[in-house]
Amino acid sequence: MPSMPEEPILTPTPDRFCMFPIQYPQIWEMYKKAEASFWTAEEVDLSQDNRDWENSLTNDERHFIKHVLAFFAASDGIVLENLSTRFMSDVQISEARAFYGFQIAIENIHSEMYSLLLDTYIKDNKERDHLFRAIETIPCDEKSRMGYEMDQRISKLR
Repeated sequence: MPSMPEEPILTPTPDRFCMFPIQYPQIWEMYKKAEASFWTAEEVDLSQDNRDWENSLTNDERHFIKHVLAFFAASDGIVLENLSTRFMSDVQISEARAFYGFQIAIENIHSEMYSLLLDTYIKDNKERDHLFRAIETIPCDEKSRMGYEMDQRISKLR
């Protein structure tokens, strides 16, 4: 079987540990754009959300939002796992590593925000726990778990 040519982004180089000189300006620009859009969960004012949750939404709307938040709360964990175990170890370009590192931080903030929203809106402990474990407890979210498990099996074959 003929060997596949090496992918430049995956090829180790001695200069991969130093950020400068920038060799991939487009990737560096993506990193700087991500950096400029940084925010934290503490910046989001949820003080009016409970009132709106209780008084402005229908039961169907609340059900939909709960499940969307539950899906993303779990899915971001899968994204984090993939970024930290695959991309950060496989990719050798400093600019891309900077971007992925920052994306990991952003995904952590997203995960915190989705979880904070569930924690804020859902007062019943049992229901909240069910939603936090959506990847195991809600059939449509089980697909995320199955995708994660398949990715883990593929990783072991490498």
